[in-house]
Amino acid sequence: MPSKEMSSKKTVGKVNEKDEGIFFRYFIITVFLGFVAIAILVSAFRIGVTERKEWLKVAESSKQPDLLVNPARGNIYSDDDRIMATSAPQYYLYMDFGAEGFAVDSFYKSRHNSVDSLSYYLSRKLKNRTAAGYKAHLLKGLKSKKRQYPLYEGRVSYADLKEIKAYPFLRYHWTRSGFSTKEMMQRQKPFGMLASRTIGDIYSEIDSLGVTRGKNGLELQYDSLLRGVAGLNSVQRVGGRWTNIVAVEPENGMDIRSTIDINIQDLVEKALTDKLKELDADAGTAVVMEVKTGEIKAITNLGRVGPGRFAETVNHAVADVIEPGSTFKVAAMMVALEDKVVEPGTPVDVDKGVYAYANSKINDHNAHRGGYGMITAEKSIWYSSNVGIAKIILKGYEKNPKKFVEGLHRVGMDADLKVEIPGAGKAKLRWPNDRYWSRMSLPWMSFGYEVQIPPIQTLAFFNAIANDGKMVRPMFVKDIMKNGKVVKHFDPEVVIPEICSERVLKIVQDMLYNVVNYQDPSPAHRDGTGKPARSEVITIAGKTGTAQIASGGVYRTAGHNVSFCGYFPYENPLYTCIVVVSHPRVGLPSGGLMCGTVVKEIAEKIYANCTVFDIKKVSDDSLKILYPHVKNGDYSALKNVMDELKIKSNTTGKVNSKFVTANENSKGITLRELPLTGSLVPDVTGMGAKDAVYALENCGLRVSLSGKGCVVSQSVGKGSKATPGQTVVLTLK
Repeated sequence: MPSKEMSSKKTVGKVNEKDEGIFFRYFIITVFLGFVAIAILVSAFRIGVTERKEWLKVAESSKQPDLLVNPARGNIYSDDDRIMATSAPQYYLYMDFGAEGFAVDSFYKSRHNSVDSLSYYLSRKLKNRTAAGYKAHLLKGLKSKKRQYPLYEGRVSYADLKEIKAYPFLRYHWTRSGFSTKEMMQRQKPFGMLASRTIGDIYSEIDSLGVTRGKNGLELQYDSLLRGVAGLNSVQRVGGRWTNIVAVEPENGMDIRSTIDINIQDLVEKALTDKLKELDADAGTAVVMEVKTGEIKAITNLGRVGPGRFAETVNHAVADVIEPGSTFKVAAMMVALEDKVVEPGTPVDVDKGVYAYANSKINDHNAHRGGYGMITAEKSIWYSSNVGIAKIILKGYEKNPKKFVEGLHRVGMDADLKVEIPGAGKAKLRWPNDRYWSRMSLPWMSFGYEVQIPPIQTLAFFNAIANDGKMVRPMFVKDIMKNGKVVKHFDPEVVIPEICSERVLKIVQDMLYNVVNYQDPSPAHRDGTGKPARSEVITIAGKTGTAQIASGGVYRTAGHNVSFCGYFPYENPLYTCIVVVSHPRVGLPSGGLMCGTVVKEIAEKIYANCTVFDIKKVSDDSLKILYPHVKNGDYSALKNVMDELKIKSNTTGKVNSKFVTANENSKGITLRELPLTGSLVPDVTGMGAKDAVYALENCGLRVSLSGKGCVVSQSVGKGSKATPGQTVVLTLK
C-alpha cells in the first residue's frame, strides 16, 4: 500500500510541473503579444498624429494630379446640314531641357536618336528651318536649360503630332526627351468666309475648365450649349505603373442647325463683292430673309481690307446703327396714311425741289434739274422726294410731333427684335422731349435722318409689308441638336401681329411696286427711283435709300450710305432682301443703281436656282422630238430596247431577217425587214458600226471604218455583187 501511495504522489507532482510549464509559456506569449499590440498602437498614433503630414505627402506623391479630358465643341450647320464651323485640335511643341531625366548623352551621341537625326526630320516636316538651323536652335535651348522651350513657333495638327512623336529622340518617354505639347482648339470653316461674322469665332485657348469659349456671333450666343463639359481622369501609380483609376467621360457640346442656305449665301456674297469692287466702296452688307418664317437665308458683311480686297470684318447688318435715309420714308408714309393725314392721290407741290423751313433748306435729289413740281403723295415715294414727304408729315404732325413718333413705334421701327447676334444694335427714334430735338427734327425724320436704325431692323419692317403686315423676328438658328437628334426646335416668333390696317398695307405695297416698276408714259420719262432693280424674270418691289454720313455733326465730306430694301416675287413674296453700300467712291450715290441692281441679281439667281417646272404642264416646243433616234440594225436588239423604253413600234409584214430599217412617224417607229442575200452587198446605211460590220463580214467582205456614229455612206453600193475579200469603206457621222 505505501508503495502505491508514493507512486500516486509522484504522478501528481509531474502533472503539476507540466501545468506550471504551460502556464509559464502562455504567460510569456501573452506578454509578448501585449508588447506587440502596444507597439502597433504607438506606431499608429505616431503615423496618424505625429507624422500625419509627412505620410500625406508620401500618399500624394504616389498619384498624379487629375487630368481634364477636353470635350468636343459642337458643330454649326447650314439649314441643309452642311458643316459651317467645326473644331480641330492644334498643338504647340515644347522641350523641357531642365528635366531631371533628360537624356543628354543620347541627345549628343546616340546613333539613331541624336540631335542631328532629330533636326533632319524636323526640317523636312516643318520646313521653317534647315537641318543645321534646327540643330543650332535645339542646342541653344539645351544651353539655356529652359523648362518650356518652343520647338516650333507654329501649331501642328493631331496627325502631324503623332508623326512627330515617332521622330528620333522624341520617341523616348517624356521624362527622358522633355517633349511636351500645349493643346489649342482651332475652329475650321469649310466654306471660308461665307457668313463668317454671323457664325462667329472662338478663343483658341482651352480654359481651366477644359473647354473653349465663344468670342462673337453664334459661337458666343450659344456658347453654353456648344462648349460641352470636360471629363476627368484620375491617374495613380499601381504596381509601379501609372494607371487610370477613375474616368468621367466628357460631355461633348450640342450642335446648332442655322437658317443659312449655303447656295443663297454664296450667290449673295459674290454679287455684293463684285459691286463693292466696282464702286471702290468702304463696306457693304446684304441680307436675305424668308418672308413667312423670318429665317435669315444669307447674310454677308464685307469690309475693305485693301485695294480691291474685301473680307468679313464687322457684322454691319446687325451692329451698325445708321441713319437709313429714304427707305425710312415708307414708314413715315404708312403712319400718315393710317392717321388719314394723306391719301395716295393727294396733291403735293414740291416746286423746284427746294423747300425752306425753319431757317433751313430741304432739297430733292433732282433740285439741280428743276424738281418735280406738282405731284401726288404716292409719287413722293415713287420718286423719293424729300420735299414731298416732309410737307406731308409737317402738315399732319407739326403741332403734335409726338403722335408721329408714336406712329413710328406702332409700325415697329424701334421694335425689340431680340436678334441672336451679340452686339446687335438697337433702333433709336428721336422723341420731342429729347435733348437734341429741334424744329427740323420732324421733317428730317420723315426722310430718314435723326434716327438710328440697324439694317436688320429695316429688313424686318419691309418683310412685314411683304408678310401681310405681320412682323416676325429674324431667325438665325432653327434647331439645337444632340447626337444628331433635335432637342429644341425654334418656331417663327411674331413681334407685331399687324403693323397697319389692311387698307394702308395694300396702298404701301402698291407704292413699293411702282418705285421699281412704274414707267412714266409722259415725255419726261419719270420712272421710279428703283428702276434699276426692275427685272424681266421676277417682279421686285422695294424702296431706294441714300443718306449722307455725318462726320463731326456735318453732312459734307464723309460720303454716303446707299441702300435698297425690297421683296420678291411681288405677287407671292418669298424673300425680302436689303443691300447697303457704305461710302462708294465711283459714281454718283444712288440706292437704285448701286444697290437695286444687286438685289435684282440676287432675286434672279434665287429664282433660277429654286424654280421647279411641272413638265406635264409645259407646252410642246415646235422642235420637240417625239421619239429618240433609232438606228437601223439588229431586229431583236431594237425590239427589246423599244419595249423596255415603251416606244411604240410596228412592223411592215413579217420579219424573217436578222436586220431591219427603222423609220419615225407620228404613230411611232416603223420597222421594215432588211433582207440579206449572201451574193449581194447589203444596204448598211443608218446602222451603227457593230451591226454594219457584222452584216458585211457575213457576206465575206472586209470592212474599213472612218468616223463615228451611224453609217452615212458605203464605198460599194447596195445590191452590188459581193466579192469575197473585197474591202468596203464605211463613212460614219
